[in-house]
Amino acid sequence: MAASKGNLGIDPAGGGPTAQILRLDTSWQQACLALDQRALNGLWTAEQWLRELDDPRRLCIGLVQPDALLGVACGWMVADELHITAVAVDPDRRRSGHGGVLLKALLQWARQHGAVHATLEVASDNVAALALYAKAGFRTAGTRSGYYSDGRDALIQWCRIPSAPSPTSAA
Repeated sequence: MAASKGNLGIDPAGGGPTAQILRLDTSWQQACLALDQRALNGLWTAEQWLRELDDPRRLCIGLVQPDALLGVACGWMVADELHITAVAVDPDRRRSGHGGVLLKALLQWARQHGAVHATLEVASDNVAALALYAKAGFRTAGTRSGYYSDGRDALIQWCRIPSAPSPTSAA
């Protein structure tokens, strides 16, 4: 679980002086499971985390500060779309910009791999997540009634991933 392992070379501005954004692998399974319990009330099982971390078609990145996992963002590509499967930040580290840093890094990676759109499902009552996604350009396109095991609805959200800015030439 070394912090240098899998560094994506993305600057985690706002993550703290020693924070790094890393591509997580199966060595992070227990840390992801513990974060999931704290931040998402156990959304995924250990087996689901293992699959997310082991499948080469999926990307799971973490904001790591030396060996502490501050947050994760996961997704997978389907054609030219990024399907975001999880974004979670340690409850003790929320409201520090970590979720935005992770989401931006995940969208940047997807753009570099040909994605032009991103989609996700979010609980209709998750005000903080809705604000995070709105700031990143996501808009609600529909609802999945009773999507979550507790009966809550999910909002289906989409955004167009902006192209990388082109370099300007000096006149």
